[in-house]
Amino acid sequence: MFGKYKPLWGNKTRLKSSYDAVIIGGGLHGLATAYFLAKEHGMKNVAVIEKNFIGFGGAGRNTAIVRANQRTQINVPLYKEALDLWPVLTRDLDFNLMFNNCGNLNLMHSEAAMNAARMNIATAQFHGVESHLLDAKQVKEMVPALNISPDITYPIHGAMFHPPGGIVRHDAVVWGLAKGAVKLGAEIHQQTEATAINTENGRITGVETSRGKIHSPRVLVSAGGYSAGIINKMLGIKLPISVLTIQAMVTQPLKPILNHVVSSGAYHAYANQTLKGEIATGAHMDPWPNYTTLTTAYYIKHQAQALSEFLPCLRGVKFMRHWGGLADMTPDMAPIMDGNDPIDGFYMNCGWGYFGFKSCSAAGRHLAAFMATGNCPDILEPFNLRRYEKHQLMGETAALVSYTPDN
Repeated sequence: MFGKYKPLWGNKTRLKSSYDAVIIGGGLHGLATAYFLAKEHGMKNVAVIEKNFIGFGGAGRNTAIVRANQRTQINVPLYKEALDLWPVLTRDLDFNLMFNNCGNLNLMHSEAAMNAARMNIATAQFHGVESHLLDAKQVKEMVPALNISPDITYPIHGAMFHPPGGIVRHDAVVWGLAKGAVKLGAEIHQQTEATAINTENGRITGVETSRGKIHSPRVLVSAGGYSAGIINKMLGIKLPISVLTIQAMVTQPLKPILNHVVSSGAYHAYANQTLKGEIATGAHMDPWPNYTTLTTAYYIKHQAQALSEFLPCLRGVKFMRHWGGLADMTPDMAPIMDGNDPIDGFYMNCGWGYFGFKSCSAAGRHLAAFMATGNCPDILEPFNLRRYEKHQLMGETAALVSYTPDN
């Protein structure tokens, strides 16, 4: 007999009637915020409320890539901090997060793309992020399996190489943060649905759940693709977010052929080889808003065609598993991290699209500081919701989202 099963994050506890803070969403950002609230601010009377189980959403449905080679000077410092935190968290949580900084190789398929990469690299280097421009021959030397011949749909002109990037085991991050948060005093309540957020005179007063009412002066909604719906339904705040399906898959295990993460914007495909030898690969988002995680034959075909062109050694390899997740996309492809506006004590962390996993450690750390002190950290200020009213969109990229801000 092995005795009674005990999860890493403790046995199920009774839901108390009052907490200093309630976090709706048991994903990476919610768990990271709870952990840093306890660790760095001594706020241990915190409840994480999760309708299903921790890691149910995007936290458990991604390809685990981390990097800090974004485009703008606003984004890069946040992602750099997150990238630097992985070895720190591995030590502090005493949990192997399986961080492998194998490097990211972003393929470029035109001279225009190469020029854009030069701008990205200049921004990265300005902020102390290692990044290099490679020509096609150097790319081939780094990844011999790549096809650099001119007879493919999008010939490879070169690449942007980002050595500090790589992969982290996503479920290990969920378990490690949960373990760390609970060890410091926070509570995680799975299978507990938030049904209402209560306010009075413009202030948060608590949360109603499927297991009872909670009094709390602070509430954070950090529920990934479900955040916009929760915030609109419970507080009447409309967010400029469209929810899109994003699909990924893995092949049968192979001998080592990819020692870096390889991605291509032209082919809308990226790939890395896992510790089990599988080639994990993902595509761009579905082009229509929806809330389904169903997969489609279209993307199986898309991935097969794309990978077969720039990694021809994969022709004939079988896909073994295929899954979908939800990407909550804003018009400028940058997140919304805001608080105390328009309701005191209410905080939101959403709109990450497919960048949420890369940033969860740093975002959780700064959201914790925001919630504990009530003062927005400088690094989060540009990500406020009001930027859409002021037409101050980020320069990262653009997505098609229709939005009319409320006055």
